[in-house]
Amino acid sequence: MKPAPSSAVPAIVVGRGQTGLGALRCLQLAGIPAYVACPPADLVARSRWYRPTPGDRAWDGMPGAEAEALLAAMPLSRAVLIPGADDAALWLSQLPQSLRGRFVVASSTRATLEILQDKSKFGEYLEHAGVAHPRTYTIRDGADIERVPFEQLERVFVKPADSQRFSSALGAKGIWARDRAEFLALWKKLDDCGLHVIAQEYVPGSSADHYFVDGYRDRDGALTGLFARRRLRIFPPDFGNSSYCRSIALADVEPAVAAIGRLLEALAYRGIFSAEFKRDARDGTFRLLEVNTRAWWYVEFAARCGVNVCRMAWQDALGERVDVAPRTYPVGAGCVNLPGDLKAVLSGAASERGPLWRAFGQWLRAHLHVFRFDDPRPGLAAMRGFFRLAARKALHRGQGTLAAPSGRERQHP
Repeated sequence: MKPAPSSAVPAIVVGRGQTGLGALRCLQLAGIPAYVACPPADLVARSRWYRPTPGDRAWDGMPGAEAEALLAAMPLSRAVLIPGADDAALWLSQLPQSLRGRFVVASSTRATLEILQDKSKFGEYLEHAGVAHPRTYTIRDGADIERVPFEQLERVFVKPADSQRFSSALGAKGIWARDRAEFLALWKKLDDCGLHVIAQEYVPGSSADHYFVDGYRDRDGALTGLFARRRLRIFPPDFGNSSYCRSIALADVEPAVAAIGRLLEALAYRGIFSAEFKRDARDGTFRLLEVNTRAWWYVEFAARCGVNVCRMAWQDALGERVDVAPRTYPVGAGCVNLPGDLKAVLSGAASERGPLWRAFGQWLRAHLHVFRFDDPRPGLAAMRGFFRLAARKALHRGQGTLAAPSGRERQHP
């Protein structure tokens, strides 16, 4: 992969946290000059390659009228915008005409993005398209909950229609509901807060039954990048993020690759994507759970294995020929989010995680998700945060022994 020329049009990553950091590093690997639109105290701002957006006032990445004014005032003749959040992707798909001459983005239509981002629309579309997925029920009112066949489903959970808003408000990706009454009570509380949800069947299987097909689809409909990985551990359990994953051959998930290809073609999708599947323990079917329409947590891992979708998005937005990544990327490469995986390993049952030395060996051979020796500050900050949180929890537990516990402890199914 040839680096971009020194006169290259810069990119602006509209993202924060681990996703924004990964996208910035992808651009750095490609030799593309980059800025990041994020809060000044964000994890990305600790990177040696971080540069705030130029101008009298840096942009914090929030979309809207104020962002349009900041873009208009930036001393840049041209730049490529790369989304690292759902709301940013939606907003950039309808960038005002007055800005499109200077700021370009490789994007699908807003209607397509809404189908993939809104879990109610997504479930209904998959049902119509005949794509294997968990049984999903749109919840608009109490009557919809009455129609959910709880007695036919092994387990059901409350899933947000808008993942980004739900996660920001509750810090979770989903909530278990043991029965109809509990679901109804949860729905009422969430609906009062303006959070719309769906009911979804839990696909049986372990964390290692989750597979991801990541990649890029360009303006001509070509899948210029495809990368498959398997999650081996997750934290928190059930509704957390991958803490350790490993690259696998595309042939190992051929049904999933074919399914996402058909879906993206039907939607005339353009841009970066990351599709999550779960292999159903009952029949081996790969069931599509969700599709991210932006850069994702492990986007840098894909780039280090030869599939740099941020470079592809930059080329596509500028109308250049998009480089096609080889399908023969390294298989068996690991990537570990060390703070999360420490928790996953130490809190997991020994019968499930195996001996501790096995996890230690995986860490030694893996790509580190945030920490890099040539860009250490973000990783060191993440580890400091991990140990501070662990110390606070230990102190809280110690103080808790002085008095009888009150309330009901959280039950893990």
